[in-house]
Amino acid sequence: MLVLSRRPGESVVLGDDITITVLEVRGDVVRVGIDAPRSLKVHRAELLVQLEESNRESASPSDDAVASIARALRDRS
Repeated sequence: MLVLSRRPGESVVLGDDITITVLEVRGDVVRVGIDAPRSLKVHRAELLVQLEESNRESASPSDDAVASIARALRDRS
């Protein structure tokens, strides 16, 4: 991992078309601006972790959920 120190108003350039600029530092919170092509997906890491956990839970339903669905299907007949 590359670690850099930047002050507000300073930037880091990635490749030819991505610029990350430090906008503001307040205590332990840093605001950054990201200038990148719209085709590039930019996500907060904690949201990706949350989405992955949610998908994992949805893909592995509990035994109660499976039994409930099976009952509902049987009752439809």
